[in-house]
Amino acid sequence: MPRYLVTGAAGFIGRSLAAALLARGESVRGVDNFATGKRDNLRGLEAMEFLEGDLADPAIAARACHGVEVILHQAALPSVPRSVADPLSTNVACVDATLQLLIAARAAAVRRVVYAASSSAYGDTPTLPKHEQMPPNPISPYAVAKLTGEYYMRSFARVYGLETVCLRYFNVFGPYQDPTSQYSGVLAVFCRRMLAGQVPVIHGDGEQSRDFTFIQNTVEGNLLAAHAEGVSGQVINLATGHRITLNQVVTLLRELTGYDGPVEHAEPRSGDIRHSLADITLARNLLGYQPSVDFREGLRRTVQWYRTQTP
Repeated sequence: MPRYLVTGAAGFIGRSLAAALLARGESVRGVDNFATGKRDNLRGLEAMEFLEGDLADPAIAARACHGVEVILHQAALPSVPRSVADPLSTNVACVDATLQLLIAARAAAVRRVVYAASSSAYGDTPTLPKHEQMPPNPISPYAVAKLTGEYYMRSFARVYGLETVCLRYFNVFGPYQDPTSQYSGVLAVFCRRMLAGQVPVIHGDGEQSRDFTFIQNTVEGNLLAAHAEGVSGQVINLATGHRITLNQVVTLLRELTGYDGPVEHAEPRSGDIRHSLADITLARNLLGYQPSVDFREGLRRTVQWYRTQTP
């Protein structure tokens, strides 16, 4: 029987987690409905038991949770612009599915659920860095949905004794991130366009900053959270503790991709925040987490991977 369940296993972060678990010899089940995940991402994960279906369906959630010890819950519609355009589908994927998963996990006597929370919960408050004791101030429907998932996680820990840990991600990037959707992460889009000699588009003046976190750091944080003691019910930032502006990103990408063309600026996107930076003290203290790959090295690895994917 699989020891781990990875939800959203055909997506960017889920695929990376499943690969890391399989590489260390773990037994893994994955579930995905392919709303945003890619079947091609399952290549190389043949040792994983895979279930296709939507976790908002109670029967699928029950099948997914049966017999597992730890759930790494990544499944979502991870896009602020998409949630602004269609808040209902974001709610179904991020709230309804999460609640069904928790109900099924409790019934199946799962030991721990590690939840992919979002730094968007902090909103656009000027205080930097963002720390876990700050009051939430979500702006977009996506942020509201992910924060609701946090509340359900903490409720199930307090009321039912199901161990839960919420990891607030800050702009994760790296190999396998889809660059083809209008809702894709900005680094994936920039890498693809600049490698192809196409003009990158910055929404706003480019001075907005992010705590971009390479995928290996996110994977390592999840694996620590799966077994750390004394962390049930906690909400923990998972990032690097450093930020960089989009203009600085473009400068680095020019060097890494060889792109020497112009940059286009467009109107800022509704629901986006201006600056994001994590305080990762709690992750260090509770999980023993320390980011192992800095931004520049992560960006170099990411560009190299996209180079192999670009004709």
